[in-house]
Amino acid sequence: MARFDRYILSQLMMLFGFFALVLVAIYWINSAVRLFDQLIADGQSAAVFLEYTALTLPNVIRITLPMAVFAAAVYVTNRLSTDSELVVMQATGFSPWRLARPVLWFGAITALMMSILTHFLVPMSHAEIVRRNQEISRNVTARMLTEGTFLHPASNITFYIRAIDADGALHDVFLSDRRDPEEVQTYTAARAYLVNAAEDPDADPEPKLVMIDGLAQSLSTRSNRLYTTHFQDFAYDVGALIEGSSEIRYGLRDLSTFELLGDPQAAALRTREDPGRAIQEGHGRITQALLCLVAAMIGFSALQVGGFSRFGVWKQIVFAIGLLVVVKFVEGSVTDPVRKDGALWPILYLPALIGVVISALLLWWAARPRRLRRRAPPAAPGLEAAA
Repeated sequence: MARFDRYILSQLMMLFGFFALVLVAIYWINSAVRLFDQLIADGQSAAVFLEYTALTLPNVIRITLPMAVFAAAVYVTNRLSTDSELVVMQATGFSPWRLARPVLWFGAITALMMSILTHFLVPMSHAEIVRRNQEISRNVTARMLTEGTFLHPASNITFYIRAIDADGALHDVFLSDRRDPEEVQTYTAARAYLVNAAEDPDADPEPKLVMIDGLAQSLSTRSNRLYTTHFQDFAYDVGALIEGSSEIRYGLRDLSTFELLGDPQAAALRTREDPGRAIQEGHGRITQALLCLVAAMIGFSALQVGGFSRFGVWKQIVFAIGLLVVVKFVEGSVTDPVRKDGALWPILYLPALIGVVISALLLWWAARPRRLRRRAPPAAPGLEAAA
């Protein structure tokens, strides 16, 4: 690689790292705030919150990577043009095609990064999130150990604890079970304990709520009668609050690209989706990497057209953004037809092809020879009079 190419590539990678860091931080903080509210409200620990935020990071990087590539290409090209470095290189005989070579290297490197994310890191992180969600949804005990708050660990279940001691004792417990609309059960107890027990020694222990010195109320909605029972100790099966089966259900985003493209029918059957969606998801991961290359080339080539202006190249920057919007619009237009008919998957590569053609046309336009119009010198006054 020539020294000039290494210089431009180093500038592009440095600015790309800066923009990627800023954009990832913005997106990651927004998602982390939502996760914090959701997980802490369910009674999860800070370790679970950190684990979830780390698992969402690959997807955040995937979303922000094309924007960082485009911003880096536009910023570096603008700065090189403002500092007249591109003018000097063009004066030495470098054509716009030759100047675009380090940008092409930059696009290929970022496309490789995107491929690693879309084919490996993002599906693995999504699958791990699904697995952890299943574990947390079954961990009713963790969601119930929150004092001073009315909790809903399951549908039509309300649970309240006034205080929790260091030894695990629960004080002033309230439990309302309205899953059976014809018979509403309400339990109150002065103290309670959450214990793990199993009737079968070989089975996994199930959580049970042992209430002490309390009152059980049963309201029959058919007869509109209330039955009350005082008890010294009573065990409530908390494991019955777990909804759904223990089978982990994965989505298309959680499967590998080999599964999606190797056997779309099996992938669709496993995720209960249409085969077209499986094909679109698999090829979409490839096109996302190609769009990184397109974003870099459009950001560079759009700033090569147009002449010098003391007001800068803001018109070219707006033009480049408009071209990128057109490519994204085409990308959104070809998604639905492929989801309906998987045989149309080749049109998913149309946005990348259009981006490459646009970049090539812009470079051709910038490389064409410019001929200056020469004005005829004005005639002398004497000659005009003689004529």
